[in-house]
Amino acid sequence: MSISRPDRRLVFLGGVATCLTACRRTEGARTPARLTDLSGRPVKAAPGGKLAIDDGRYLIALALIHPDPVSALAAWSGDVNRIGADMYKAYVGKFPALASLPKVPPSNEAFNVEAVLGARPSTAVVSLGNGPTEAQIAQLDAAGVGVAFIDFFSHPFENQPKSLTLLGALTGRTEQAAAFNEFRKAKLDAIAARVAQIPTDHRPTVFLEAHAGLSPDCCNSPGSGNVGDYIKFVGGRNIGADVLKQPFGKLNLEYVIERDPDVYIATGGPHLAKAGGFVAGPDFTPEQGQAGLRKVASRRGIATLKAVREGRVHGLSHQLINSPIDVVAIEALARWIHPELFSDLDPAKTLAEINNRFLAVPYAGAYWADLAKA
Repeated sequence: MSISRPDRRLVFLGGVATCLTACRRTEGARTPARLTDLSGRPVKAAPGGKLAIDDGRYLIALALIHPDPVSALAAWSGDVNRIGADMYKAYVGKFPALASLPKVPPSNEAFNVEAVLGARPSTAVVSLGNGPTEAQIAQLDAAGVGVAFIDFFSHPFENQPKSLTLLGALTGRTEQAAAFNEFRKAKLDAIAARVAQIPTDHRPTVFLEAHAGLSPDCCNSPGSGNVGDYIKFVGGRNIGADVLKQPFGKLNLEYVIERDPDVYIATGGPHLAKAGGFVAGPDFTPEQGQAGLRKVASRRGIATLKAVREGRVHGLSHQLINSPIDVVAIEALARWIHPELFSDLDPAKTLAEINNRFLAVPYAGAYWADLAKA
């Protein structure tokens, strides 16, 4: 799960910076004069070649701009846990080739040059902050494989549109990437215009506990980056950002109790089913989601928080974050943090529009919830 500084947000809202120069048409094909990735390095790869990706969520991003995202891949990370077993089944059902696609290590594991070269991609798309070393990049370059760093994690407002633009350029889907970026930007601009009118002293404190209930200890939290960016963007004060200067870390339970936040949000998903945490998606009933949310909110210390006492407890699935789909999560957060100001927002309607207009494989089921009164 990350927070951007105010100046970065304004840069994004003022106009999405592109990560590539103007494209020119040559005999009907798009040939970019130059591509630059999120690390600032030129991408030495011809558009249209197949990709190796180190994060399964990049498959979702590709599905926003490509009718057959699997056909654009030479290899993928195989990290089904990041997209959810239900989503993986849906992709294999529509694109059976995914089940036998070569695999490379995911971004949370050591980069493996041999695995990438064995898949013979045109470009290795890797996560900013991870990926190959300079020596490994040189090996790939010598073998004719380009490297492109992207970021849907650390600084989503600054880097997501650039990353999708780059994916569009690499797959020959530049126009489609621009269309989704425009759609997402319009949604975010509308929220930002309202948030700008909220006085500083009217911004509720928020504790977002990532992977709530996954282990007995507490408390995983976004800091300066990632989901913390979303909280700040919609007019909340993320208590994790005051002590965590990296995108993600851990808070002491005593600190959380002392801050006594106005809003408590637990994130979860299918990976928390065995732990009894918040679950969401087509494989789970609303009752299961409520049971998990109630369990994490009733733990020692958490149960005493103002947010829990006043009924401001919510659950958000990880399947909505760390990809451009996050605009749905942002709308949900806005409703939870400023319910009066954003009562007209409808995240379900936005997700339905994304399903109908963009996604090759639609999202099914509910991916967020409010804890019902007992």
